[in-house]
Amino acid sequence: MPASSSDLTTLDGILRAMYEVISGPKGQARDWQRFRSLYLPASRLMPVIGGTEPRVRVLTPEEYIRRVEPIFADEAFWERETTRQVETFGRVAHVLSHYESLRDPAGPPFETGTNSVQLFYDDARWWIVSVMWNTPRNA
Repeated sequence: MPASSSDLTTLDGILRAMYEVISGPKGQARDWQRFRSLYLPASRLMPVIGGTEPRVRVLTPEEYIRRVEPIFADEAFWERETTRQVETFGRVAHVLSHYESLRDPAGPPFETGTNSVQLFYDDARWWIVSVMWNTPRNA
């Protein structure tokens, strides 16, 4: 189901939806239609890959879905925002959204990280343009 207007009309709504749509128990199909409706078609999701040759992996929303579907089939995964820093200017917002990742929504986090999210407001709704994240294991 596409995102609801409450998902799209405020920064709080779209950021809440960004985390909700990827969260769930092992084997639960995610609502990829809702996920797609949060992002501009040309948007990018970019995890930072650490190691001896650090790099940025650049993914379209469709590539992200293909990458994580097998993971979500085998692993429970929840992500929730813990704190946020927001800068807005005109129709643009930049959000540093600090989060924690969990295997059980009532359990302890197994990882924390920060999403750098760029958004665009078109007078009707917010769109996610890009998300870049770095977790401690990829630092």
